[in-house]
Amino acid sequence: MLAYIVASKSKTANPTLAEVSRRLTAQGLALVGACQINDDPQDGTPYEMDLHMIPGGQVIRISQSLGPLSSGCRLDGAALEQAVGIVQRQIEDGADLLIANKFGKQEAEGRGFRPVIGDALASGIPVLLAVRDVTLPDFHRFTDGIGQELPNDIEAVLAWVAETVGQTV
Repeated sequence: MLAYIVASKSKTANPTLAEVSRRLTAQGLALVGACQINDDPQDGTPYEMDLHMIPGGQVIRISQSLGPLSSGCRLDGAALEQAVGIVQRQIEDGADLLIANKFGKQEAEGRGFRPVIGDALASGIPVLLAVRDVTLPDFHRFTDGIGQELPNDIEAVLAWVAETVGQTV
């Protein structure tokens, strides 16, 4: 009931999760969660990080501008927690699947989507997410080794969903 795609800084799972979300929503599955979409200015300036909420499409910017000379983390923790709160309320109403944008540093530290992931699993809702390679050990500690690693491939992810949810997708 838990599957994850290992992502790195240079090989993101964001497009895969977004396309899977799009297809599953079109097929009528009750999804909750968030997909991360980053803009890519192609000019070396920092990209913006947006969470596209599922369902509904509300966009929450989770990056913040820290100025041109800043090299620190640009994550807006308050915006991330706003998104988490929305998903937490949706989980309480039930769903066929939770898609979480990633298990990253915030989740490794017990924040971000970590509580929602636990609540979904405890409620019997399957979970699909990306896990940053650098937080994979923390993820395995959190999940006690449960979960299935999937390739960063749309069709493979859809096959896992079909098997897990029990319907053709």
